[in-house]
Amino acid sequence: MDGDWDEVARIPFPPPGLRAMPTPVTVLAFDTSQELLWTGNEYGRVSSFYGTKLQPYTSFKAHTSHDGPVRQILFNDKGVIALGSRSVHMALRRGPPLWSLRHEDMQELRCMSFTSKGTAEILVAGDQEKMLVIDTNKGEISKQIPTEHRYTIMRRSRYICAATPAGAVHIIDSVSFQVLKIWNAHTAAINDMDAQHDFIVTCGYSMRHGGNYMPDPFVNVFDLKNMVSMSPIPFPAGAAYVRMHPRMSTTSIVMSQIGQMHVVDLMNPNTSNVRQANSLSYFSMIEIASSGEAIALADGDCFIHLWGSPSKIHFAEFPTPIETADSAPPTGPRIDFDSFDTPLSSIGMPYYRDVLLSAWPSNMVTEVGAPPVKIDPQFLATLQERDWGFYGKNTRPLRRNQVEDTRSAENLQSSLKPPKFLSEKAREAAKSPAGTPAPEEVVPEFPIVLQDTSLESLKIEVPESYQNIEIKYSKFGIDDFDFGYFNKTQYSGLQNHIVNAYANPLLQVMHYTPLIRNIALQHAATACVDELCLLCELGFLFDMLYKAEGEACQASNFTKTLSYHPEAGKLGLLEEEPHASRTIMLQQLTRFLLRQTTQNYNMMAQNPEAYTTEAPRPGAFEELFQTSATSSIRCMNCRSETTKADHTMVNELMYPQNKPGHRNPRIRGTTFSQVLKMSVERETTNKGWCNNCHRYQTLATRKTIHRIPSVLMLTTAINNNEHRRLWATPGWLPEEIGVIVDNGQFFCFEGEDLKLHLQRGIHNITVYSLTGLAVNIEGGQQQRSHLVAMANIAHSAPTAPGQSQWYLFNDFYVKPIPPQEALTFNTSWKNPSVITYQIRTANNKLDSSWKQNLDSRLLYLDLQPDRADKTYRTLDRQTEPAGPNTVVAIDTEFVKISQPEVEMHSDGDSRIIRPVVHALARTSIVRGSGMDEGIPFIDDYITIKEKVVDYLTSYSGITPEDLDPTTALQRGHNLVPLKIAYKKIWILLNLGCKFLGHGLKQDFRVINIHVPKAQVIDTSDLFFIKERLRKLSLQFLAHTLLKEDIQQSTHDSIEDARTALKLYRKYQEFNEAGVLDTMLQEIYAKGVASNFKPPAKMSPGGAVPRTDTPPVDGGAGSGSSLGPTTPVRKPGGLGPGTPSTPGTVRRA
Repeated sequence: MDGDWDEVARIPFPPPGLRAMPTPVTVLAFDTSQELLWTGNEYGRVSSFYGTKLQPYTSFKAHTSHDGPVRQILFNDKGVIALGSRSVHMALRRGPPLWSLRHEDMQELRCMSFTSKGTAEILVAGDQEKMLVIDTNKGEISKQIPTEHRYTIMRRSRYICAATPAGAVHIIDSVSFQVLKIWNAHTAAINDMDAQHDFIVTCGYSMRHGGNYMPDPFVNVFDLKNMVSMSPIPFPAGAAYVRMHPRMSTTSIVMSQIGQMHVVDLMNPNTSNVRQANSLSYFSMIEIASSGEAIALADGDCFIHLWGSPSKIHFAEFPTPIETADSAPPTGPRIDFDSFDTPLSSIGMPYYRDVLLSAWPSNMVTEVGAPPVKIDPQFLATLQERDWGFYGKNTRPLRRNQVEDTRSAENLQSSLKPPKFLSEKAREAAKSPAGTPAPEEVVPEFPIVLQDTSLESLKIEVPESYQNIEIKYSKFGIDDFDFGYFNKTQYSGLQNHIVNAYANPLLQVMHYTPLIRNIALQHAATACVDELCLLCELGFLFDMLYKAEGEACQASNFTKTLSYHPEAGKLGLLEEEPHASRTIMLQQLTRFLLRQTTQNYNMMAQNPEAYTTEAPRPGAFEELFQTSATSSIRCMNCRSETTKADHTMVNELMYPQNKPGHRNPRIRGTTFSQVLKMSVERETTNKGWCNNCHRYQTLATRKTIHRIPSVLMLTTAINNNEHRRLWATPGWLPEEIGVIVDNGQFFCFEGEDLKLHLQRGIHNITVYSLTGLAVNIEGGQQQRSHLVAMANIAHSAPTAPGQSQWYLFNDFYVKPIPPQEALTFNTSWKNPSVITYQIRTANNKLDSSWKQNLDSRLLYLDLQPDRADKTYRTLDRQTEPAGPNTVVAIDTEFVKISQPEVEMHSDGDSRIIRPVVHALARTSIVRGSGMDEGIPFIDDYITIKEKVVDYLTSYSGITPEDLDPTTALQRGHNLVPLKIAYKKIWILLNLGCKFLGHGLKQDFRVINIHVPKAQVIDTSDLFFIKERLRKLSLQFLAHTLLKEDIQQSTHDSIEDARTALKLYRKYQEFNEAGVLDTMLQEIYAKGVASNFKPPAKMSPGGAVPRTDTPPVDGGAGSGSSLGPTTPVRKPGGLGPGTPSTPGTVRRA
C-alpha cells in the first residue's frame, strides 16, 4: 500500500426501490477481467459499478426476495455467478441470464468455490447436509456429496478452504472433496477468512464470561504448504476483516469495524502500515481487487468506499473493455400500413443467433406434465393378491374413471409451517420496493383449513394438524409470534408455552359445555375471595375465552393456582414433578378438579348472601356432576351383604375382560352403551376382608343407581391394544346416548335403539349430547405425546345451528373438522382420554344473568380504612358507581419469576425454548373523570408465592421489602393476594368500564385478562402514525405535549396512569380542534430531532443517565419500538391534602 493511498470515491448503495429505505451491502466482489465492482443486497439483486468513479453499469435480480440476500459472487470468462440461500444464478455481465438453478437439496446455501476444473465447475455448501457440484457451462448439478459438516465461508488456493460455524477451518481436496485437515482457528466463530498462495488468515470471536462474544485481538495464520499453524498476528483494535494481497504472497490487510487498517507482512508481523477509513457508523466488509491496487469497503450507513492510489488505481490485472449499449441500427424504408395494397410479406423476419432478453430462466419454466397420483400406503396394505394381480376396496374419494387434480395437491403447503414473525412482516413491508413486495414475489398465504376429503384420523402417520406446535420466539418475545396464522376462526385457542399447559384440552372441553360454563361464571361473580379457588379461575378463563373472539389466550392464572394446591404435586399433576403419561395426568386432573370445585362451590353456598334467587341453589354442583348410587358388597362364601353410599363425580370406563391366552369375541361386538352401563354399575369381583367370615374371601360388588348427573364426565382408561381396537371401530362413539334409570339399574341406548325408545315414549329417558373430548396424540419417536381437544360448539352457540359443528383445538391451532373426523380414532396415534356428555335439554342455554348479579362489593371495600398515609382512596358506591361510562386509567408493575430457557447451538446461535416469566407485583388504577379525576382508587401490591429471580428494581421500583408482609404494612402498602387484585380488575371489566393507559397490551398479558377493544383506550395508539412504524414512549409524549418530566429518579405507576389520562385529554383537545394530524406530524418531527428521547436533566452530580426499560418478554414494551428511557423524577402528589405515593421504577 503506497503512501498516497486514500479514499478516491464514496457512493450511497442504491435502495431496492424508488421509495424504499437504503439497505446494507451483503457482498462485495471485484471483477477479475473487467473494471467492475459487483455488489449484492438483501433482496437478491446484483448490481455492478464501473471504474474509479463507481458509475452504475448493470443491475439484475438473481433470485426473489424470499430467498434472502446474495451470499457470494464468482466470475469466469462467460459471466457472473451469484449465490442465494436456495438458488444459484449465472448471468452475462450485461445482465441477461445464462441459467438459474434451483434444487430441493438447496435449503440454506452460504458459500461456493471453484474446484480443480477451474471456472468450469463450482462447489456450493452451507448450513445443510449436502454439498453440490455444479457444471457452470451447462448449469446442471453434476454431483451431490453428503456431508456432516456445515460451512459458512469458502476460499480457493492450493485447496478449498472452508470455515465452519464452530470456528474451525477445513482443508478440502478440490478433486475428491474429502477433508484433509481440520484447523481449529477460533473458539466461538469465524467472522472472515481469506486464502491466497500458501497461507490462510482468519479473524473471529471467542466466548467470554457471561456468554458474550468478543472479537479476538489477533489474526490466525495457517501454512498450507507445511500444514502447520503459524504465530498469530496481534491486532489490538479487534480484527474484524482480513484479506491476503493477491500479488504479494506474504502480505495481509487486517481491518477493524471502526475502520483501522493494518498492512502486515506475515513473515515480519512487527512492522505494519496503518491507515484509517472514516465513517459515521461501522464497516461491515472489505474486498481487494485482483490487481492489488484497489480496496472496497461497505459501512453500516449503506455507503461504498473505494480506496487506492489515485494515479495507479485499477481493478483487474489485465482488464478487457466493457460492453456498452448497441447503437440504433439504420432504419429501412418506411412501410405504408394504411394501404391495403401493401403485402405483409414485405415486413422482414429477424434472425437471431444470441439468446433473446425474453428468454425466461429455467427456474421460471413449468413442465406441462402433471405429477403422478400418490397411492396411500394404507390402501396398498389392504390389497389382496390373485392370479391376475391385486384388488381392494376403493378408498379414494373419487369415482371410477375420475381424474385427480395432482397439481393443486402438489402445491398445497404445510398448514403448520411456522409463520414469519409480525415484526419481520412489518420490516418486509416497509423495506420492500414501494413499501410492498413486487407482485411476482408475493407468495399467497394458504388458509389453515386445507380441502382434504380424506379423513386425517385414518392416516398411518400423525397428520400435521395433530402434531405438537411450538411457539417460536424472536427478540421481541411472544407478542411477535403470529398466532392469527393458526386460527382463522372466532373461537380462541390456548397458548402452550406455560407450565402445565397439558390441561388446555380439558379446559376447552369444559368451556364448550354450557352447564359447566354457566356455573363457573356464576360462582366467579360471587364474593368469593379464596385465593386457591379453582372454580373462580375457571370462570375467569371462560369469560376471557368468550371475549377474546379468536385471539389466543393463556391459562396461566389457572395453572398457577393449581400449582399452589399441596395435593397437586402428590397426585402428579404438575409437569415439574416426575409424572406418568399426559393422558393419565389429564384424567387425574379431571377427578381432582371436580373434587376441588365442589368444595369451592359448597364453601360459598353456605353463605346466605353468596347466591341470589336466580343463581343455582346450594347443592346444585353435586346434581351437575355426581352419579348418586349405593354400593352393595356381598361375600360369595357366607352371602352376607353390606351397603354404603357411593357417589362418583367421574366415571372410569370398564371393558369386557379377555381371558389370558384367549381372544374374546364379545369385545369386538361391544357397543359404547354396553361399556358405559358396565362402567356405571361396576359389577366386579375381587378378594377382600369379610367381617362375618373373619377372613379374606371373594367379594362381589355392584352399584345401585339412584340419580344420574346433568354432565357425564368419563375417563377412557385405555390400557391395551384390545381397547384401542374397540375405539378404532368406525362410528363406535355416538354423538347422542339415552339413559334410563329404573329400579336401581342403569340402561343406556344409542343409534336406532335410542330413536325407537324416544318414539315409544314409555320410559322416562334422558338424552345426552356429546359436547367434547380430550384426545391423546402419540407423537412417536420424533415428538412427545400431547393432548388436543375436540368440541362440538353447536351445543354452546346462542342459538342451535341445527347440525354438529366440530372444531379441533390443538392448543392455539383451531380449525373446523367434519364430525366423522372428530369421532374417528386410530390405534397407532389417536385415542380419547376424557369424554364429556351433557343433557340435551341444556344445549344452547347460556346463562348471562351473572352479569346482572355481579357482586361488586370488593371494588368499594377498603382493606386499610384507618390508615392515613395510604396512596389511594376507595370508590364510594353511592357517589361513584362504576359503570359502562366510567373511564379508569391503569398501570402495572412486574417482577421476574423465571429466567428464559435458552438452547445454545455449536455455531453460536441460540433458540428460546421457554420465555421469561413475569408476575404481577403492583396495580394502580386512577379515576378518569369527575371532581377527583386523577386520584387513585386502587393501588394494590401483590403477594407472590413463587421465588422471585429478579425484582427489576431499576425498572419497576419493586423491592423485596415492598412484597414482604411485615415491611409492606409499615410502608403503607395494600398487600393483597393475586386473586383479589385480579378480581377487582375483572369486576371493572364486566361492569363495562373503559381502561385507559399507555402500552396496555403487555399489562393485560401479565395480568392474564382480555379486554375487548371497545373498552381499551391506549394512548400509544392514539399518538401513532402507522406509516412511521414506531410508537412513542410515555416519557417522550409527556415531555413534548405536557411539558412534564416523568420517570426520573424513580418510576411511579400512579404517575404513569395519571400521565396517560392527561395525554388522553390532550388527544380529545386536538381532535375537537381538528388539528390532530398536524400535531402528530409535529410530534414525530420533534422526535426525529431528539432521537425520541426527552433531554437529560441536570443534577448537582451532573447529567442523570437514562436507563432503558426492559420490555416484557424481551420485546418492545409500552408502545415504544426503541427502549424508552428514565429521567430524574421530581416529587409529585395526588392532589390537595393527599400524600404522595412511594416511587417506583416504571417503563416508559
